[in-house]
Amino acid sequence: MRVFVTGVSGQLGYDVVKELLGRGYAVVGSDIAENEKSAILAEFAKGAASYEFATLDITDGAAVEALLQRVNPDAVVHCAAWTAVDAAEDEENIEKVKAVNVTGTRNLATVCKALDCKMIYISTDYVFDGQGETPWEADCTDYAPLSVYGQTKLDGELAVKELLTKYFIVRIAWVFGLNGNNFIKTMLNIGKKYDTLRVVSDQIGTPTYTPDLARLLVDMAESEKYGCYHATNEGGYISWYDFACEIFKQAGYDTKVTPVTTEEYGLSKAKRPFNSRLDKSKLAKAGFEPLPAWKDALERYLKEVL
Repeated sequence: MRVFVTGVSGQLGYDVVKELLGRGYAVVGSDIAENEKSAILAEFAKGAASYEFATLDITDGAAVEALLQRVNPDAVVHCAAWTAVDAAEDEENIEKVKAVNVTGTRNLATVCKALDCKMIYISTDYVFDGQGETPWEADCTDYAPLSVYGQTKLDGELAVKELLTKYFIVRIAWVFGLNGNNFIKTMLNIGKKYDTLRVVSDQIGTPTYTPDLARLLVDMAESEKYGCYHATNEGGYISWYDFACEIFKQAGYDTKVTPVTTEEYGLSKAKRPFNSRLDKSKLAKAGFEPLPAWKDALERYLKEVL
């Protein structure tokens, strides 16, 4: 199998490439610019499998078509996205966010259609309004994004559905991995400096560890069980406050965490969903192995970073 991966310098794209190479597949990875992480992936690939890095601006339709026609992949795993949620709300950035998350996705899907190849699109809990306490089902279409980021990711979903039949739309939440900034790194850094900190307790969801997710995405690429899925780690639904407490417990920090409401913490530019509970039952029904429990994922992550 030959696989094309976008956003390989990000947390998820990097781990998807490593998982693919570990299984012996030929991979072409892309990002808007080559950096140190791209070089690391190339070094990792030596003697393991075929790996090529290609610079690509996914908002350039002609460039996308030319590269994908040359690569002629069996599957495209689309990890690239504008994920700076608050910055997406700035007036000067809105068109840029749309270009990356909507136009870029449509460009890729258009060529996937022409090549008759599979596409895996990474989406988010932000496509829903985050109200109530009922977990969102994978095939739910009660969309009501609260932010520019959420709306553009939804529009990307709709473009994939419009153009393709061989697609996987995988919604994730609360992502953490080794190769990027995330909530755990923030907590560890703050916990070293302060004895006490405040963390919101009224936003509920489940974390997603990128190496675990990468394994699932490659399992999907190997299959033809197309459709929409939700994928976070198992272990139940928690708040950011619960997550912070467990981080400090496992890391051996004495930092005290005070629970506060989103309102008490202070409004950010982008509205966050209160209810990020994602129903993942469709994974098992389709025969996919669920992700391990989030506490286990956190333990493995901390062993890498501490």
